[in-house]
Amino acid sequence: METESEPYVRLATLRQLHQVMADMNTARSLADTLQTVADGVVNGLGYELACVNLVRPDGDLVVAAFAGNPAAEALITGRTGSRDSWDRRLSMGERWGDLVFIPHTEGWVLDDDDVPQWYTEGPAPRFEDEWHPADRLFAPMYTPGVHGGACGELIGVLSVDRPRNGRLPGAWGREALQMYAFQAAIAISNARLRANMQRALVRLERDQQALRASEESFRQAFEYAPSGMAIAEMGGDQHGRILRTNDALCRLLGRPASAMRRYSFSDLVHPEDIGTLLRTSAEGGRAELRLARRDGTYVWVSLRNSVVADAADGPRFLLTHVEDIEERKRRELQLAHRASHDSLTGLPNSAELRSRLSARLCKRPAHAGALESTDAAYGHPAVFDANGHGFDFPGSAALDAYDHHVHTVAPEESGRDDGTKGLAVLFCDLDGFKSINDRFGHNAGDSVLIEVARRLTRGVRDGDTVARLGGDEFVILADGLGRADAQDLAVRLRNEIIQPIRAEGRAVRVGASFGIGWAHCGMTADEVLKSADERMYVEKRSRPKQHRRAG
Repeated sequence: METESEPYVRLATLRQLHQVMADMNTARSLADTLQTVADGVVNGLGYELACVNLVRPDGDLVVAAFAGNPAAEALITGRTGSRDSWDRRLSMGERWGDLVFIPHTEGWVLDDDDVPQWYTEGPAPRFEDEWHPADRLFAPMYTPGVHGGACGELIGVLSVDRPRNGRLPGAWGREALQMYAFQAAIAISNARLRANMQRALVRLERDQQALRASEESFRQAFEYAPSGMAIAEMGGDQHGRILRTNDALCRLLGRPASAMRRYSFSDLVHPEDIGTLLRTSAEGGRAELRLARRDGTYVWVSLRNSVVADAADGPRFLLTHVEDIEERKRRELQLAHRASHDSLTGLPNSAELRSRLSARLCKRPAHAGALESTDAAYGHPAVFDANGHGFDFPGSAALDAYDHHVHTVAPEESGRDDGTKGLAVLFCDLDGFKSINDRFGHNAGDSVLIEVARRLTRGVRDGDTVARLGGDEFVILADGLGRADAQDLAVRLRNEIIQPIRAEGRAVRVGASFGIGWAHCGMTADEVLKSADERMYVEKRSRPKQHRRAG
């Protein structure tokens, strides 16, 4: 160490200082840098002991490196002093530029604070500029770019002790220590930056590895999923366009992956299910719908959409899971069919008949301009206009229940064909059926019922309903018929029924009685059926018993 009384600084000392600074700035890690800083104070600046106190994230200072005394190093390295205690130390003593010197005459007040410290034995100084063993010298280190403690952020403090020449540092020695602390702050900041960058690179590499592993896991899960998977565009002109499909979806629809990319799901969905698809695509979620196969058939699928983003602010996509539910749907349709159809004949049952009939009827509204009368044939109230025809009230506020409803009216009772068409209800009761059951058994009776159901179905138009009401009673709903049309239909069906029927190896014959009722708004389904049933009994009683079976 050179003193201010010397006229020049030896070249060897400058070289030594240059070397420790070079070592300090080329250390490979933060720990190496901190230790090099401490070693440089001893090797380059000529102090016997040096300690690097580093500011932690919580503000306290920890002894991060020590040089000059292995015993003291083992004793205090890693120990922490509070920020308050350090702030008090840095505000005491004499200011030597950025350095803080606390002479032994003042330092005794610091003996009991929590800052880690050591003591060196030695004789009391004999001269005024001689170093006392209880003297303390601190070199604060501030963030780079700011020279001076008032404006910089404190990152640590260098504590030095006992110059080798035993003298207090002169002007050159103080300047050298202050510059060294400034360079040490730069080196420590750079080392921290490198350490942070290295940690960030490690984290980035780990994240990339995790991302690659996740992408590979997704690819494998996507490609080899047992059910169909697809990725489609979301938003824009190409919304819903299929970007990628897995093998399971291609097999399900019988289409190669290259062909699938030419479609969107709206191109493949059944026309009746397009609304369901659009709602599912817009909102995400789940829906059951039909998709077209390559051969033109449709398959029922459960379609679940999830909205995913390619990046934080990147484009969004639809991840679609497609599960084949054709077998379940088939079972559901079978169960629904069983619930609404007769198990013996396969015809709609009584509940389904009433449901279809009720769907064509609406409640009769009150209207001051209409004439309310009683149809003697039906025995139920009806609404007619002044000419006796069914009356409709377009635009009337009282007819909100009629919105989007096609009103059902009945032709004139007089039998005169005025062109009015209505919903005919033909109530059919078999004549002579009980005797077949009694003579030949229920299996023969079942065969007769099955054949009658087949003949009735064959004798009506597409769209007409043939239902089994129960026992040997059948009902036909035929819309758009006049009275003469309905009577002709009843005659044709009776002529079909009376033909011989093979049952249990023998030919049997049954007859049929038909009653024709008319449904119109204002009646219930039970009222319509009761009206047709009453007319059937009138027709049955009006024919001689011996002619009923032959018709």
